Amino acid sequence: EKQVFQLRAHMYQARSLFAADSSGLSDPFARVFFISQSQCTEVLNETLCPTWDQLLVFDNVELYGEAHEMRDDPPIIVIEIYDQDTVGKADFMGRTFAKPVVKMSDEHYCPPRFPPQLEYYQIYRGNSTAGDLLAAFELLQIGPGGKSDLPPIDGPTDVDRGPILPVPLGVRPVLSKYRVEVIALEHQILTFSIAWGKRTTHSPHPALDNQHTFSSQDLPENELLHPPLNIRVVDCRAFGRYTLVGSHAVSSLRKFIYRPPDKKAQHWNMTG
Repeated sequence: EKQVFQLRAHMYQARSLFAADSSGLSDPFARVFFISQSQCTEVLNETLCPTWDQLLVFDNVELYGEAHEMRDDPPIIVIEIYDQDTVGKADFMGRTFAKPVVKMSDEHYCPPRFPPQLEYYQIYRGNSTAGDLLAAFELLQIGPGGKSDLPPIDGPTDVDRGPILPVPLGVRPVLSKYRVEVIALEHQILTFSIAWGKRTTHSPHPALDNQHTFSSQDLPENELLHPPLNIRVVDCRAFGRYTLVGSHAVSSLRKFIYRPPDKKAQHWNMTG
């Protein structure tokens, strides 16, 4: 029997990707393959932890087989990560696989299976690990009523991104404002940059000690979903040339998180 579906690929972010450029960074994008269709996320420049925050919708996906087989054993989704070059073809960075959560047309779109939860998928480059992909995938059967019977895609909307759909509410994580402060104690003719989530911050001047570098942005409240902090150190040479000296990744900032005290709780303890 022919079954018709819509695949929704919620591509939120990746972390700890392979550094494909001499700068120690990459310009990554993801290509999602499912049956005979494929789509790409947008390219994000100079990052090893891209936050695409993008929903890819595959319409009119035709599968053949019994309905219960589709639900229990759907086809595999292939996700490949590439580095976009300014000239020539994109460079392959890694690959991972996923299976979507399937909803048949006679099922309700409700917890605990829906909306699907973001999870990490290990990316491989040959036999070596090459980062992680944070995403969720759902395969929704299109019934007799057509696509009008599918669950709606609930915002947020971002007019600045044009036709690009962000990951909808219910799937995307709850965000809070965070700020990271990095203090460089000593360096001479070197400068450094801090890449954390969507932001890359550069040290203002080389040859200065005790530099404070700040970066503020919205990140998931769930600490397990925080991106690592990547530090690159470069040598400043004549004529504005820079050479990568080295890089380091702080995989988790959990032990550095400061939480301001709850003023209401303090007031209650003092008066109670």
